[in-house]
Amino acid sequence: MKISVFGSGYVGLVQAAVLAEVGHDVVCMDIDEKKVALLQQGHVSIFEPGLASLVRESLDAKRLHFTSDEKFAVQHGQVLFIAVGTPSREDGSADLQYVLSVGEAVARHREQPVILVEKSTVPVGTGDTLRAHIDQYLLKAGRQLQFDIVSNPEFLKEGSAVADCRRPDRIIIGCEGDEVRDVMRDLYAPFNRNHDRVMFMDLRSAELTKYAANCMLATKISFINQIAELAEHLGADIESVRLGIGADSRIGYHFIYPGCGYGGSCFPKDMRALIHSAEEAHCNSDLLQAVEAINERQKHKLFERINAFYKGDLRDKTFAVWGLAFKPNTDDMRDAPSRVLLESLWAAGANVRAFDPEAMQETQHLYPDEPKLMLMGTPESVLSGADALIICTEWQQFKAPDFDLIQQRLNAPVIFDGRNLYDAERLARSGFLYFPMGRGESRKLPIPLQQWPSASGVA
Repeated sequence: MKISVFGSGYVGLVQAAVLAEVGHDVVCMDIDEKKVALLQQGHVSIFEPGLASLVRESLDAKRLHFTSDEKFAVQHGQVLFIAVGTPSREDGSADLQYVLSVGEAVARHREQPVILVEKSTVPVGTGDTLRAHIDQYLLKAGRQLQFDIVSNPEFLKEGSAVADCRRPDRIIIGCEGDEVRDVMRDLYAPFNRNHDRVMFMDLRSAELTKYAANCMLATKISFINQIAELAEHLGADIESVRLGIGADSRIGYHFIYPGCGYGGSCFPKDMRALIHSAEEAHCNSDLLQAVEAINERQKHKLFERINAFYKGDLRDKTFAVWGLAFKPNTDDMRDAPSRVLLESLWAAGANVRAFDPEAMQETQHLYPDEPKLMLMGTPESVLSGADALIICTEWQQFKAPDFDLIQQRLNAPVIFDGRNLYDAERLARSGFLYFPMGRGESRKLPIPLQQWPSASGVA
């Protein structure tokens, strides 16, 4: 099948590469000519495990092509995927200008019947808006075109997007008409052989399903973070609580890990967009607003804990930070909790030495002239001379570190853990002051701060 994908970001590039892998003839279009030139050479600018090699293999097999020529892309595919950005406006609503621009391109250049597939995360009703926008453009141009619009939301997780695309747990398709259903079923047949994953529904229900899924997951995260805060004040251990409630199959263990908040390109943006949609529909969104508010507060918890420990005086302190990306296995720092922490530390006069396996370049891009930031080449190198270690991202390589080395290199054996990676009792026996999230003992300071070594390392 001939397919065109508009947009070469996380969603578009992964979808294009995986569709090409199974044999479809795919053209991926982007307006960024420099990006297209790099992709044509097999250079992938985003970090996603397995994606770069998959793109190169499909390029070599001549099943995947990149272009900035919208006319060529519009005329190539019988199915056109829209996977462009839908950034948040100031009021939280999704900006649909890039989605509508694809519709205009179709109206300008397409002559044969075509299926337009919404892959971007868009508000409920966008399919109808897109249809009306194309019809209006065609009317002004005095042209006619037979087209169908389908909602086919993505459910990819950054860090495992390729695997999720190859083996989806469900394929949501919102459309009308048997012919369109048959085409979409044929398109996804290679991903639907083990058991039937395709779920057909109406267009608006499919659009809402995407938002509902992400907001449900965000709700679980904010819920466990609020329970973690309660556990700290009551002297309970959130890790025990998590295991206790996760054993209930109705709850499960997924997305109930307490931490320093969720980030990324999806949850924050989708939460804001759904709240805005609820307001426009004159519906109550109390729960969604509470989820968002809890998460925003949670992003400040690490700094508040650090600031309290040092009694509000962070001037000239140096902190070692492990992890900058919003989650492991990605270099994405959009709405990352680490950014709230870094900016708060700098505002308080502290210095930061940081390491992340993949997000160093993105951090440099975000903070090119920050004098209080030093990016280091290894997790061990950030420790020397630092007053404490802070964990922001649960990368695999941080989970079993050399604690003796950490203790030797830090000015004082203090760890603030925003991801609950370590055994609190073990660290306490080793002489660490360890502050995880939601563990009753973490709020106790058994040794007065003035008894710890000074920043110079002299007691």
